[in-house]
Amino acid sequence: MEANAADGGMSVVTSLPDLSELHALGLGGWRAWFIDAASRVIRWVPPDGVAIFFQSDVRLGGKWIDKSYLINRAIEEAGASLVWHKIVCRKPPGSVAIGRPSYSHMLCASRGDRASPLRPGPDVLPDAGLMPWSKAMGVEACRVACRFLREETSTRVVVDPFCGRGTVLAVANTFGFDALGVDLGAKRCRAARVLTVG
Repeated sequence: MEANAADGGMSVVTSLPDLSELHALGLGGWRAWFIDAASRVIRWVPPDGVAIFFQSDVRLGGKWIDKSYLINRAIEEAGASLVWHKIVCRKPPGSVAIGRPSYSHMLCASRGDRASPLRPGPDVLPDAGLMPWSKAMGVEACRVACRFLREETSTRVVVDPFCGRGTVLAVANTFGFDALGVDLGAKRCRAARVLTVG
């Protein structure tokens, strides 16, 4: 991203990789990488755009890792502001989950000045929606993010630098956005090219 500056009208919607995907870094190395990567994404987005992160907390050796805290650290390092923070239920409220939480965080950051939302959305989404794969954002969560981009920003292009199998990209296309995704996994990129959502 640093080699290709963002144009006006671009926003990012993404989920950064878990420690399980970068286990060679170790916990301390992964935390530092996560904060730095999120900060770089936020700094890359032009002032008229936003960066939306969808992150699920993880438990490691009995310790809970709060990824919303890590994203907020990145927001501070990038000199940006938190626009909103939503909780997305991955399972029905009241579900008991062991290991992986039954919720995710969705946080929106901006380096530019933003007015109060014209059409504020819910702070808690009762259902993430269809998840085309286990680490997907969930179609309904993607819709909430893309609806915000359409109604509250001048976004024309949605970028997902960790696109996985392309759920964000497919939903962005249904909203009329151009979408650009990148992933290290060739198999995931092939899946992203053909994914469609209703």
